[in-house]
Amino acid sequence: MKRRLFAIALSAPVTGFVLPSSAQDRPVEGRHYAVLQSRQPTRDTRQVEVLEFFAYSCGHCNAFEPALDGWQRKLPRDVLFRRIPVAFRNDGVIHQKLYFAIEGMGLVEELHPKVFAAIHTQRIRLDTPEQIGAFAAVAGVDRARFLQALDSFAVLTKVKQATALVSGYGVSGTPSIGVNGRWLTSGSMAGSNPKSLEVAEYLIERARKGA
Repeated sequence: MKRRLFAIALSAPVTGFVLPSSAQDRPVEGRHYAVLQSRQPTRDTRQVEVLEFFAYSCGHCNAFEPALDGWQRKLPRDVLFRRIPVAFRNDGVIHQKLYFAIEGMGLVEELHPKVFAAIHTQRIRLDTPEQIGAFAAVAGVDRARFLQALDSFAVLTKVKQATALVSGYGVSGTPSIGVNGRWLTSGSMAGSNPKSLEVAEYLIERARKGA
C-alpha cells in the first residue's frame, strides 16, 4: 500500500478503508504480516480489534507514539483500539502495571505520553513503586491512590491477560500491531513503523469485510 494512504489517514476523518485495487499493491502474507496459528480472543466480536503491543522502555515505541495516537483517533467506530504493554523480562512487569494503573484511573490521555517523555526525554527512572509514586505526584495525581491502583487485583489480572496475548500473537518485538486476533504486523515486517499502519489498515478492512 502506498505511503499517501497513511498521510490521508492522519489528515482526514476515516470513514472506511479501501482495499488496494491491484494485487501487487497489497501487503503480502508472510512478508508484511503474519497469520496467527491460533486465533486469539477479542473483547467484542461485534468490533474489529486492533492491539498495539508496546513497551515504555522502547525507544521506537516512544518515537512512534504521536503518529500511532493520531491514527487510532481516526479509526471507524466499529474498530476497537487497545494498547497492550509488553514485558520480555521480569523487570518490565512494573511498566505493564504502570500502564494498566493509568488506564484503570482513566488517565491515559494525560499520563501515557508523559511516561514516555519522562523515560526518554527527561531520563527519569520509573523502575520502582517509589519512583512511580513520585512521578504521579509531580503529574498532579494522588500518590497513595495511584500506588494502590498499581498493585490492585484488577491491574494484576490485566497484566496476566496482556502476557497471554503477547504469547498468543507471537510478539517478539515492539512496537507491533495485532488485528482482530488473526494477524500481526510490525515495522520490521512492513518496512517501517508508519508502513505497519498501512498494513494494519489493509487487515482491518479484510476483517470488516469478513475476509
